[in-house]
Amino acid sequence: MGAGWLSRWPVIRQLKGEDGRGQAARSARTDALRPRVEGADTVARSVCPYCAVGCGQLVYVKDGRVTQIEGDPGSPISRGRLCPKGSASKQLVTHPGRQTTVLYRRPHGTEWEPLDLETAMDMIADRVVRTRRETWQQTHEGQEVRRTLGIAGLGGATLDNEENYLMKKLYTALGAIQVENQARI
Repeated sequence: MGAGWLSRWPVIRQLKGEDGRGQAARSARTDALRPRVEGADTVARSVCPYCAVGCGQLVYVKDGRVTQIEGDPGSPISRGRLCPKGSASKQLVTHPGRQTTVLYRRPHGTEWEPLDLETAMDMIADRVVRTRRETWQQTHEGQEVRRTLGIAGLGGATLDNEENYLMKKLYTALGAIQVENQARI
């Protein structure tokens, strides 16, 4: 089989326009199509937030809004490929059903109520400080332990390495010793 077999392949002949059917493979709609990333103002390199693999992503932004997320061919980890979850990660920031406000359900309550972020953060800080104070152990069975068993941390797969590092540092500074990550479980 010689090198000429490729030029005899019907698709190649159509696209080259050699057999009169080249235009049959095209339409006005096909000619009008443009890449989804063509009009982007900026492109940011990022890491997929779904698991511990760390696949590289290119995030395309136009007018301050994410318009497309694709695999980064320059990533030595994923070489431009994304799994189905990574391919759909644009929805994390653009889906209309995305929760954008803090909701709180009071103890024994049945309804969620909106809270402003500052109030929610103050509530969390107060509870962390109170729990640490109430459950602090300076010693255990004669050994100095300086810990609390009242606070634990479970990181999620949507946290990257840097975020997990900071979470571990925070929990360690609080004296928590039960720190794990869902991506490892």
